Amino acid sequence: MSESRREADPQCSTQTRPEQSLAGMEVRMRCNSQERTMVSGKHGPEMRRPFLVLCLLGLLSSAASARPLAVGDVIRVLKPLLTRHAVPALGGAIVTSQGLQAIGVVGVRRSGTAVPVTAEDRWHLGSDTKAMTATMLGTLVEERKLRWNTTVGEVFGSQIPELSASARSITLLQLLQHRSGLPKDLDWHAISPQQPIRDQRLQAARTAFTRRLAAKRGSYLYSNLGYVIAASMAEQRTGQTWEALMESRVFGRLGMTSVGYGPVTGRAGAWGHDETGRPVTLDNPPVIGPAGRVHCSLSDWSRFVSDQLKGARGERALLEPQTYRTLQTPPAGAEDACGWQIMQRAWGGRILTHDGSNNLNYSVAWLSPERDFAVLLTANRGGTEAAAACDEAAGSLIEAWLDRSRHR
Repeated sequence: MSESRREADPQCSTQTRPEQSLAGMEVRMRCNSQERTMVSGKHGPEMRRPFLVLCLLGLLSSAASARPLAVGDVIRVLKPLLTRHAVPALGGAIVTSQGLQAIGVVGVRRSGTAVPVTAEDRWHLGSDTKAMTATMLGTLVEERKLRWNTTVGEVFGSQIPELSASARSITLLQLLQHRSGLPKDLDWHAISPQQPIRDQRLQAARTAFTRRLAAKRGSYLYSNLGYVIAASMAEQRTGQTWEALMESRVFGRLGMTSVGYGPVTGRAGAWGHDETGRPVTLDNPPVIGPAGRVHCSLSDWSRFVSDQLKGARGERALLEPQTYRTLQTPPAGAEDACGWQIMQRAWGGRILTHDGSNNLNYSVAWLSPERDFAVLLTANRGGTEAAAACDEAAGSLIEAWLDRSRHR
């Protein structure tokens, strides 16, 4: 599993917030172009939350039929969106608990070249990394190396003696559900990359916990920092890096062989592009990996999502059923679980969704455990156009799959 060597100013991952349909029509639309982004400036991150609509149906007929969806169907959905939204490349997949059902990619790896993307290419997933990190932590909970209510004080108390009482009581689950009160980010470039990666994440915890919390513990505040600290808790308890834990406990067990960290370059897959369409080979520094630095092929992402569907359906999977329930259940009255947002939709019942972006790439997943399918979309460009293209494609692919299911 590769680690790209060149890092960027912070350009952090994003998250999707799907909303209601408009004008009484069940359609997918984008309702708010606000996007949570880390804008580097002089390494001064600035974050904004995104909100997407996906309450669909009624837009696509060409790809929908009684026959199984094929590569050509996915490509027909994606191809017109390249020029409509000025995206160099798009990828799409439909997944069930039985695995990958259809996949298609269109466009070029890098603007200004004619090298096409392939079905095996890697895509940067941004904050869709978070559900993977949470799953790894679930394996440690099952082995009793951690508990969901393990506190920051239990793990870091001796190493960070200046921990405040409120910080000491923050639990692992609160970190994963964005209920810790921690700020969204640190100045990640203030952490020296010369020290070992475990020490970098410990320094992030030390920096965070020697300051006042940004919100009351238990209240909601989306936090990339929370995932870095949760991963550091795992590193402290096991003596292994987050990267090693992910490879041995999640990626290896699920057969995900294409996974790497950082920017995708060269022949590995789809290069990232900024909002002007310029190819850029940059990413967040490795310390923030647990919150949003994974890249992999659509097929490998499908393996992870298929396992999440199995777990949500109570089927045999990587983790125990109760562990999936914990990971996929938000606090009462909230939407954010552990790397997933949970909501109800007429087309799919209880939905799991999340998106991600390092401002140079975009990805989004929509899962319907009740109907046993998911759609995954990727783009090698950041910004609102990439999100809009994936939003539009997601609605069309969902409709195509539902239409196929009605005619089986």
